[in-house]
Amino acid sequence: MRILMLSQFYPPIIGGEEQHVRNLSVALARRGHEVAVATLHHDDLPSFASTDGVRVYRLNGTMQRAAWLYGDSERRHAPPLPDPEAVAGLRRVVDAERPEVVHAHNWFVHSFVPLKRQSRAKLVLTLHDYSLCCATKRMMFRESACSGPALRRCVPCAIRHYGTLKGAATLAARWASTVTVRAAVDMFVPVSHAVAVGSGLTRDRLPFRVIPNFLPDEDDRDDGCFESYLSRLPASEFVLFVGDLSRQKGIDTLLAAFTGLPVRVPLVLIGRRLPDTPRVVPDGAHIFSNWPHGAIMAAWRRSMLGVVPSVWPDPCPTVALEAMASARPVIASAVGGLVDQVIDRETGLLVPPGDVDALRSAMLRLIADRGWRSALGESAQRHAERFRAATIVPSIARLYEELTCATEDGRHAA
Repeated sequence: MRILMLSQFYPPIIGGEEQHVRNLSVALARRGHEVAVATLHHDDLPSFASTDGVRVYRLNGTMQRAAWLYGDSERRHAPPLPDPEAVAGLRRVVDAERPEVVHAHNWFVHSFVPLKRQSRAKLVLTLHDYSLCCATKRMMFRESACSGPALRRCVPCAIRHYGTLKGAATLAARWASTVTVRAAVDMFVPVSHAVAVGSGLTRDRLPFRVIPNFLPDEDDRDDGCFESYLSRLPASEFVLFVGDLSRQKGIDTLLAAFTGLPVRVPLVLIGRRLPDTPRVVPDGAHIFSNWPHGAIMAAWRRSMLGVVPSVWPDPCPTVALEAMASARPVIASAVGGLVDQVIDRETGLLVPPGDVDALRSAMLRLIADRGWRSALGESAQRHAERFRAATIVPSIARLYEELTCATEDGRHAA
């Protein structure tokens, strides 16, 4: 089958979503499918490359030329509307690849919608966040979970997040284009039940299938390649956090809980620094940035437990799966897709989001009880096998087959 992935970023620009698109593309190519990826062009990267059996097209976008619009010039996001230059580039890619299925992963889908009828491809949209209904993609209002889109909430929230002009423009564009996207998509793929509900798929009876993020079938265990990174870790076992070092990921809650621990155990935080990353951390806490994925996986194996204290409805954080696959129990917020991943008192512990005392208590219980920690870690490792590529990728491939075999009136061809 000929498949075209659409993703605004692609490795070497890295993050959980980008890693997912790469892993899915490579896994499908290894299973005999013809896979191409269209992504946005960024500085110093070739316009075309072929790696791991996947053809990668990097396209220019009109919005990406205005670097001043973006808080991070290295991550120039696709806008929630068709970008003229990106549409033209995608037209060339579609003509060259003739995809049967186009699988989009973020707002880059808007630049394909004008081409959908011409392409005759089925359109799948994976929802890695709440971007279908939320201009900030977070479903948060004033640091609390949002009950859903409403003018009185969306306008001040978008302006607070993006600034007055950019916020108003982003919100208007999202409202204007969402109707066409909903009509064009043949199947939505939310990565968790929380995303399905938060995006309004259940309420509006849109076609969807929940398929979570996944892990490669085999973990990279060549720790020797990353000794320059690993040598910076504490000599003793430590608590590990991996992810954006931001308030919505629960950094403030975690640091406050760690500060009050009555035992001295190191805390390691590995992730991308953002404007709200704390500049000062308590004694015993260590922050590292720009680590390769293999080094992060090795750090999981050297840790005693993982912490995912998100205060936003985190859709399906791969870091929780990676910790469990490394036989480490996870203390996570009972919010978003984390409740699909972590089984309370079986693979880890769930605590209320933003609750410093509950997080501290959970950390202390696992730190103090090595036997229970080990038992939870073994159970977590077994549970993580359900999220391997060997299970998830065939589910996605079957979805493609079902869509391409369906007739225009929705009935399957004989």
